[in-house]
Amino acid sequence: MTFPTSAGPVAMRREKEAQPAMPADLMGRRVACFGECMLELRTRPDGLLSRGYGGDTLNTAVYLARLGVAVEYVTALGDDDFSTEMLRAWEEEGVGTAYVRRIPGCLPGLYVIETDPQGERRFLYWRDAAPVRRLFDPDHGRGTEAALAGAGLVYLSGISLSLFAGAAREALFAALEQARASGAVIAFDTNFRPRGWPDLTEARNAYGRMLTLAQVVLAGCEDVDALTGCGTPQQVLAWLDDAGVPEAVVKLAEPGCLVRGDGPPQAVPVPGKVSPVDTTAAGDSFAAGYLAARLRGEAPIAAALAGHRLAAVVITHPGAIIPREAMSG
Repeated sequence: MTFPTSAGPVAMRREKEAQPAMPADLMGRRVACFGECMLELRTRPDGLLSRGYGGDTLNTAVYLARLGVAVEYVTALGDDDFSTEMLRAWEEEGVGTAYVRRIPGCLPGLYVIETDPQGERRFLYWRDAAPVRRLFDPDHGRGTEAALAGAGLVYLSGISLSLFAGAAREALFAALEQARASGAVIAFDTNFRPRGWPDLTEARNAYGRMLTLAQVVLAGCEDVDALTGCGTPQQVLAWLDDAGVPEAVVKLAEPGCLVRGDGPPQAVPVPGKVSPVDTTAAGDSFAAGYLAARLRGEAPIAAALAGHRLAAVVITHPGAIIPREAMSG
């Protein structure tokens, strides 16, 4: 697998020296997905709630595992029965749990999904005391750093960034820098949620620094518009170009996405019409399809098509993680 390594002009100043060469083949190396998984309560048509679990980077990890990628999930959970249940479910999906920290006395975060007749969803969260926020405490930080440094590809999101502040966020950036120095590709999904940040200035500073580390960025126009005021695809690409991001995917409602690698941006439409039932995990599954294809050595445009195909299946089923058999077609 060879990712583009060109460095462009920088806004949050990426160093101008040549980017380190990417490994020719990452398929045999571990992928580390970093973030938070929560208990999921979904409102059913009869008004009752069904229980599951989900989180943006965890969803991507599950779909990567189903696509045959060796993946570990790097997070923290409590020592409760719900946390144990989640670990067992991830292991059954083929997601590695060796780097999941169990913090005594903690409970996982919780969210409720409400879905409208068009398949669009609204989330309600209870997560301020989630154990993942203690992942870079002195008792846990070294294991997390080792997990990221040993990966061939590290994947995280803007939600992952929002979980940490102050010294903990600095520790995360240091761990990512160490991973890059060890040869890992850093892939980042913008996935900006304003409620996760105390103010826009802090979020913009964190994202700016993150872009100086990421070699692959998956960006949503709505996310970036809320963060920066850059609302058009061209503005989003310019924002990523200014930060020197080598490979960018801008996700759109129409035509599907824009992909920019070594050459000029190219539109990659969604193949075929899709009628969504629930758009939960649309972007997470797209990321899994895209990254898995890139790990197989496919070009960015082919990888975007793979991401579209997987997301098109996922959004025709309720919930973040669809039944495994639904992916066989």
